[in-house]
Amino acid sequence: MDHSKIHKTLHVAASHPLGTLTAEEAYIFEKLDLSRLPRHVAVIMDGNGRWAQRRHLPRIAGHRAGTQTARSTIETCARLKIEALTLYAFSVENWRRPKTEIEFLMQLLREYLRREMPLLQRNNIRMRFLGRADDLPAAVQKDTREATEATAGNTGMVLCVALNYGGRGEIIDAVNAALAGRSADSPRPVTEEEVSAHLYTGGLPDPDLMIRTSGEMRVSNFLLWQIAYSEIYVTETLWPDFNRARLLEAFVEYQKRERRYGGIGDGEALGGKRARL
Repeated sequence: MDHSKIHKTLHVAASHPLGTLTAEEAYIFEKLDLSRLPRHVAVIMDGNGRWAQRRHLPRIAGHRAGTQTARSTIETCARLKIEALTLYAFSVENWRRPKTEIEFLMQLLREYLRREMPLLQRNNIRMRFLGRADDLPAAVQKDTREATEATAGNTGMVLCVALNYGGRGEIIDAVNAALAGRSADSPRPVTEEEVSAHLYTGGLPDPDLMIRTSGEMRVSNFLLWQIAYSEIYVTETLWPDFNRARLLEAFVEYQKRERRYGGIGDGEALGGKRARL
């Protein structure tokens, strides 16, 4: 047996930014250009209920399973040096769900923040919460405030959790905040730059990539302003099954896209024919 090969393999695995990879993950990872990863990734975590239903389990089992996917996604993005990750955890529309499910989701969030704080600190992650915090239960407000304060000194990836969040409400809040800073005798209109600065995501780049699991083809009132030019990736995979390999696939697909921001691609100015030397 060639022991030098064994040690070499172990050294490569140990030094890999993602640690030990499965054969599938390694195959997909080889296709990635680490210099062209998205700066900001936004995720609509959909499909927990259907995942549980297919297994004849209560919906809360799907939500609990989804926290493991969130953990994997957060750690993977942090290790790949993604600048920001935004997870859609609870929308303003979700208050319409049964009271028992809402109470479970709030308790699950509190448990998650306490359990995962060592992971967040170890990966130098800074937390932010997006949404109207005043409408959340007092205990949840306390925990989110403490998580924000505990990670404020970290300098790595910013993890944004959209909680009691609505995209339309965010735009309204941003415009009102911009107007509140004006004097009564200032007639000038609000600018795009002012609105962007007052969004819940102020200071962060807009998402380059928005991922939606479970196959639904809609944005569900999520980051409506910020995703104006985001690449959208929809997968049939339900959120609890969206493992690291599926996340890497999304990044590979993103890198195949040509981002033009309303402009034209190479050669299109020549009537669809690329210039030839």
